[in-house]
Amino acid sequence: MTTQEQAHERHAPDCGAAAPERVLARRTLPHADLLLTADDPVAAALDHVASTALTEDTGGRVGLELELHLVDLARPSRRPIWGEVRHLVDGLDPMPMGSSVTIEPGGQVELSTPPGDDAVLAIAALGLDRESLRTQLAEAGFGAAPIGTDPARPSRRINPAPRYSAMERHFDALGCAGAGKQMMTSTAALQVNLDAGPAAEWSCRLAHLRALVPVLVAASSTSPWLAGETSGWHSMRQGVWDGIDHGRSDPFPAGPPAQAWAAYALDAPLMLLLDDGVLRGVTERVSFRQWLEGTAPFDRRPVVADLDYHLTTLFPPVRPRGYLEVRCLDALPDRWWPAVAAMTATLVDDPIAADAARELCEPVAEQWEVAARDGLADERVRRAVLGCVEVAVRRGPTELSTELEALHALFDSGSSPADELRRRVEQVGPLAVLREEAGA
Repeated sequence: MTTQEQAHERHAPDCGAAAPERVLARRTLPHADLLLTADDPVAAALDHVASTALTEDTGGRVGLELELHLVDLARPSRRPIWGEVRHLVDGLDPMPMGSSVTIEPGGQVELSTPPGDDAVLAIAALGLDRESLRTQLAEAGFGAAPIGTDPARPSRRINPAPRYSAMERHFDALGCAGAGKQMMTSTAALQVNLDAGPAAEWSCRLAHLRALVPVLVAASSTSPWLAGETSGWHSMRQGVWDGIDHGRSDPFPAGPPAQAWAAYALDAPLMLLLDDGVLRGVTERVSFRQWLEGTAPFDRRPVVADLDYHLTTLFPPVRPRGYLEVRCLDALPDRWWPAVAAMTATLVDDPIAADAARELCEPVAEQWEVAARDGLADERVRRAVLGCVEVAVRRGPTELSTELEALHALFDSGSSPADELRRRVEQVGPLAVLREEAGA
């Protein structure tokens, strides 16, 4: 999947003298016993992950995913129970543009669009499906709030899926139960999925996305409150991610991206294990590499299916899955998410915008925690965000110029979506804001 404006001529952005990454051949997936039969199972696993990390393409497509907190409009303080949520989602008519609707651990609903040929089409598709979801939920007395955290209700898992039960056991055992539960049940994201692009650009493209993360975190935050409390962080959603295991949530290291991702994946802690058809949470801190080397406390050796599933439990801000998942954005209200999605796509896929953003982001390239904690209160972050929004206004799709200009006006005034929500919470309380956003 991926992005950008049809009118822009595509060429490789200026990456300085960095050598392009070697093009990895796309092979038929190995047989399930590859890791068992290989002379060097660690090398076989690294090769498998690297060879499937990125898919070469010409770029340009965009896919969007938007999570929303489900709210009973008559009793917004009550988190809907599983049977209600399942009944609601099962009873939905198909989304007009083909988005899938899934249910997250805390009852959040997620809309996932098919990839669109560019950002304009992807945003239009999500907008139509979002409106259909809103209308259908309202008929049943429910709403859905697209904001980064549930500002009012206590964190609680309602989805009984074995994956989520096992995840909860893992987080409990490894000492991050609170952050793990909050991440699963009280956060919501806007995810922008982009094509990997030409192989010669992969290293530059991933390095640029990594440097862009602090700006995207600060610009997209809509999570100044969580579960009736505020920590003072600009993005409490990112504060929650900072509280889980850094081995699965930190950015993967710089370097040739496919190989860097493969090394990160093998060194990341195992979360879930399938034993005799039963998914269980791993309660020891053990890496996939240790399992391959035979030093993990398990009764069997791993196969490729174990490795592929392990990859789905890793949550860096940008994750390669053939295409690129930009995962660091808070979900935003409907008045803001189209502009933030368009900005993200523009700053990555438009070569002129990408070159400008690269220079703007350099002073804060590794400062995602500063961006999450302080937001625009940090002068370096403020300059980078405002500069990148200005670039998006100039280079973004003309069809979304109104939305982009409104976002620029908000930041230019010294405010942000997070500041806007914080002021409203201080005026009417977190529960009122949750209901307002769910019924908007």
